[in-house]
Amino acid sequence: MNRNKMTAAVVLVLIAFMGGMAMGQQRGVVEPGAKLEKLAGEFQFTEGPTCDSSGHVFFTDQPNDRILKWGTDGKLSTFLQPSGRANGMYFDRQGQLIACADEKNELWSIAPDGKHTLLVKDYQGKLLNGPNDAWVHPRGGIYFTDPYYQRNYWKRGPQEQGEHVYYLAPDRKTLVRVIEDLVKPNGITGTPDGKRLYVADIRAGKTYVWDIQSDGTLKNKRLFCELGSDGMTLDAKGNLYLTGKGVIVFDKRGKQIEQIQVPERWTGNVCISGKDRRTLFITASQGFYSIRLRYKAAHPAK
Repeated sequence: MNRNKMTAAVVLVLIAFMGGMAMGQQRGVVEPGAKLEKLAGEFQFTEGPTCDSSGHVFFTDQPNDRILKWGTDGKLSTFLQPSGRANGMYFDRQGQLIACADEKNELWSIAPDGKHTLLVKDYQGKLLNGPNDAWVHPRGGIYFTDPYYQRNYWKRGPQEQGEHVYYLAPDRKTLVRVIEDLVKPNGITGTPDGKRLYVADIRAGKTYVWDIQSDGTLKNKRLFCELGSDGMTLDAKGNLYLTGKGVIVFDKRGKQIEQIQVPERWTGNVCISGKDRRTLFITASQGFYSIRLRYKAAHPAK
């Protein structure tokens, strides 16, 4: 090979190498140059972020028994207090805020004016442990996790149920237990087409995915990744965001592609919202944070 051809070959190899590096650097989900921003603080423990059709984010300060609203105008206000010790939440397509009301181990539907309707108070006559996180299927059914975390404000007897996952049918009357083989189910979400459900077993340190059947039951359980989670959300590319020590992001094949560091002892939950639905909002112990993403939320505005 003559010198000119050798030089050209070296240049091509370098271009390919640099291009590969650039592609590798772009595999993450954070918008290039974006930095984590603390929006508010001095809470006791934040949880349950979810957004309405306008992009406003609602989240809970669970020990202080209140639901807060972060408006698209950047203003923080209290939406509801007391709030049934609300924990995980999710808006349905009718604009009702589905809330895991931990105070009396219930599931609520909260109207825009703050009035709530009791949806679930027990299963087959026995008290639930304390609904923790919820996701609403496009057809209107509600999936929620029910782990057991002892609360100092409870006025009840001993645990009456195992730690399972339930499905409340669209009629808001028929309650079915759909997952019984996890140690401690916690974070939960599903795909916008309503075909797959993700649930984290936080005690076992694993996240699984199931196929959702037409009657709401689940089939074909498979391991998604070797990490549990407190909360979770999906973006439009199918990347799954898990929480705990910061925010850990996996692609649709279950491969980790990003870890967002958050300067708090624990990250409880996440949602993607904002006016253009490209901002990740993070509830983390005493703080409420955001960071810009490359991708939009998986779920369209409700």
